[in-house]
Amino acid sequence: MKDIQGGVCAPKGFKAAGVNADIKGKHENRNDLAAIVSDTLCTSVATYTQNKVKGAPLKITKKHLKDGHAQAIICNSGNANTCNANGEEIATQTCDLLAQELGIKPEDVLVASTGVIGQPMTIDPFKNHMHELASKLKYENSDEAAHAIMTTDTVKKEYACEFMIGDQVCHIGAIAKGSGMIHPNMATMLAFVTSDVAISKELLEAMVHDVVNDTFNMVSVDGDTSTNDMLIVMCNGLAENDKIVIKDHHYQAMKDALYHICEELSKGIAKDGEGATKLLTSQVQNARTLYDAKTTAKSVITSTLFKAAMFGRDANWGRILCAIGYAPNDVDITKVEVSLSSKAGSILVCEKGAGVAFDEEEALKILSEDEITIDIDLHDGDYSATAWGCDLTYDYVKINGEYRT
Repeated sequence: MKDIQGGVCAPKGFKAAGVNADIKGKHENRNDLAAIVSDTLCTSVATYTQNKVKGAPLKITKKHLKDGHAQAIICNSGNANTCNANGEEIATQTCDLLAQELGIKPEDVLVASTGVIGQPMTIDPFKNHMHELASKLKYENSDEAAHAIMTTDTVKKEYACEFMIGDQVCHIGAIAKGSGMIHPNMATMLAFVTSDVAISKELLEAMVHDVVNDTFNMVSVDGDTSTNDMLIVMCNGLAENDKIVIKDHHYQAMKDALYHICEELSKGIAKDGEGATKLLTSQVQNARTLYDAKTTAKSVITSTLFKAAMFGRDANWGRILCAIGYAPNDVDITKVEVSLSSKAGSILVCEKGAGVAFDEEEALKILSEDEITIDIDLHDGDYSATAWGCDLTYDYVKINGEYRT
């Protein structure tokens, strides 16, 4: 497996495009409407937010995916199309408009939106710019689509890799958006994954479920689960591998590649958290159960107090122990060991559930880097887990204090 360029257009037969449809407003000179289209019908699956409030596009996408197939995705940024009386009507009409341009069935178009919740929306931007969007579809346009789905993101999230299934070269590509309102309980903000692998719907669903639980569901920026979180995976089979229909080594090869892509997206989203200056990686090892490992890792990465301490470069290990202690786990605190590390070095700050003497200046140097790892050893079993997050800064409050206005 190796990383390659191309994003969602890296797999065979996928085109993408992005245009400015004025959805974000006349003062925003940025693309805000994107499309991803396969040359052929794809085996497709999705995961959705667990928030009780769901964006209208999620409901239409779920409806269109009942048969397990899709050929195109359309996504706008700037308006979440959530809590709008005519939301489902607009989402459906959006699918209809792209389907007409492409000459495919509306049910084979999936739709997504991201942006302000409860903002009035009309079909006009889609009507006025759909032909332009379709005319710009190209096999090398992943970059345009990646930028068009961004809201408060400061960098695009775009990845791709190449791997072998038998004698066939296969590819997985992806783009995602996410910076704030990040505390997934399904997948993540918005992530679109394409592949040219041939695989059954049943096995793709199982694969996505497993990978999502270990990647996107282990990310937290601010503890808020979005109303529009959605991950879509589309596989068109153009790599011409023998179709994956059992969980064999070919299945594992694709799963490893999908995990790699989703892990990179997860870290990219965490690092680009609103106002963030640091990527925080919480690594738990030697837990009694996988549940204990996961809940411990994510509790630490979600702690507001700990995130603030990391912004201040304060090695306040007590906040780590506190977060471990209130997590819904079965952990013996008297066995816990904690170290903080970065490319500047590593320092032990807690052993057997109690503090140890350490050099504060050395800790400050380690915590001054932009990527920090919190190594937590529970000394109680064989399970491990990793979670990703970011520090909490003044800018996070400023961004969200002015988000709508």
